[in-house]
Amino acid sequence: MKTILVTGGAGFIGSDLVRRILSEEPDTSVLTYDLLTYAGNLDNLKSCIRDSRHRFARGDICDRERVGELLGSGEVSQIINLAAESHVDRSILGPKGFAETNVLGTVVLLEAAREAGIERFVQVSTDEVYGSLGSEGSFSEESPLAPSSPYSASKAAADHFVEAFGRTFGMDVVITRCSNNYGPFQFPEKLIPLMIRNAMNDEPLPIYGDGLQVRDWIHVGDHSRALLSVLKNGESGGIYNIGSGNERTNLDVVKSVLRVLGKPESLIRHIEDRPGHDRRYSMDASKIRAELDWQAEVEFERGIENTVQWYIDNRDWLESVITGEYRNYYSAWYSGGRTTG
Repeated sequence: MKTILVTGGAGFIGSDLVRRILSEEPDTSVLTYDLLTYAGNLDNLKSCIRDSRHRFARGDICDRERVGELLGSGEVSQIINLAAESHVDRSILGPKGFAETNVLGTVVLLEAAREAGIERFVQVSTDEVYGSLGSEGSFSEESPLAPSSPYSASKAAADHFVEAFGRTFGMDVVITRCSNNYGPFQFPEKLIPLMIRNAMNDEPLPIYGDGLQVRDWIHVGDHSRALLSVLKNGESGGIYNIGSGNERTNLDVVKSVLRVLGKPESLIRHIEDRPGHDRRYSMDASKIRAELDWQAEVEFERGIENTVQWYIDNRDWLESVITGEYRNYYSAWYSGGRTTG
């Protein structure tokens, strides 16, 4: 039985991937590695805890000794690296932590993986490394990297290190770059869960600028299917864009949330735009469709309805994660008119 190490596996996308592997790959076990910072939550893995094929280890990807111990046993054969600081607003307030986790942490993982003879290393990146698009066109895997925020700069740097380890040391590495995710268990600093929470509580919904920034929205389940497909069949050294073709403005997304909840659009508040805010992202996912026969399956309207319902049904989870350090940050951030998208 092979074992996959999923770093950041207690987070939003990571936990969805862990659950999918355990449900669809009976001959595979999962070692979840997560530091359990504010966005990592063992409750996200509640359905996996008693599965004999799942093991959890707490730790930091920057901890070379700890990572070496996990990989040195020879148990792990493949790695999917989802561990990252991912909130753009936080990266503007504190870039250093993003460089440490997203860049240095990735290098630590790569070095340990090389020493351990790991079969395949999948680096989960983001469409934000490409920067901003005009009103037409889409990012392809050949598009130049032009990151706008400290967050996207750190992810672009990590991507370069992954490619370098592949070329220099002959490691089997693959990079994925996905568009904006939404779905259950997403931490409420992100646009959709934050808007759902505020709307349920009849609180204002702050939107940066005119709200006409365009994003390609993909359900997290479609993303985790793509990651599993890339892990199994992606070309070594390849890069795969993952997108759904569901381009929506942030304003339209927020209005969709209000419509599902039956709340008035008068809750919307336009606030000062974020520094360096990319105007539009659009992903050309033709490569992954052609090579791996993958395509997004969740239509946005159905996906957003199911997502809103999940947060309604799991309101206790939603409120429980906004505690301690994050509650203080959330209050300061919200009072300052910050949101994300």
